[in-house]
Amino acid sequence: MSMRERSPLSAPSAEMAEPTKRKAKPTPAQAKWRAHRLGLRAEWLAAAFLIAKGYRILARKFVVAGGEIDLIARRGDTIAFIEVKARRGFDEALIAIDQIKRRRIARAARIWVTRNPAAMQATLRGDAVLIAPLSLPRHVVGAFELKLE
Repeated sequence: MSMRERSPLSAPSAEMAEPTKRKAKPTPAQAKWRAHRLGLRAEWLAAAFLIAKGYRILARKFVVAGGEIDLIARRGDTIAFIEVKARRGFDEALIAIDQIKRRRIARAARIWVTRNPAAMQATLRGDAVLIAPLSLPRHVVGAFELKLE
């Protein structure tokens, strides 16, 4: 048997072996950018889902010092301050809305309401839209209490 021919049972030679390609671990900046893009897509999907449910989006990414609200939406006489979370599962996403995050949302909601006085007539609520792979978004009405005092 010549060097180029080989038996079906023989091990492949070093020159014939294909090098395995490993994906390089993303840098912290790349990981942060990837997470940011995932968040933007999740918020877009959540907004589309809420519009399909009859909500009107009043604001996206409302950011103030010390707080942020992903979406502010209205349906009827209710205004919902919505946190969007994308995780591997719905339980993980809901757990990710911790007490600190809730305080930041409430702080931003207080400022939004003062800038939009007509909102004082509406019912104000803290909702969540949870995004998980291969599932429709889940809208959790009243996911957290808004302490606006």
